Amino acid sequence: MQKQGALKRQKERARQEKQREKDANRLARRREKEPQASGAPGEDPDIAGIVPGPQPPAVE
Repeated sequence: MQKQGALKRQKERARQEKQREKDANRLARRREKEPQASGAPGEDPDIAGIVPGPQPPAVE
């Protein structure tokens, strides 16, 4: 049977490893969420490509 101190160290190592994995996953998700710049700098992506003036008739 293992001593209490050895069990405690083993649990602590497992806890630290799990925390490292969680941090790595968190960082990976954050990198996936980063916005992709597809337009000109300073251009509002919500209105990019909209042409002012009369619009063509809607096709029904």
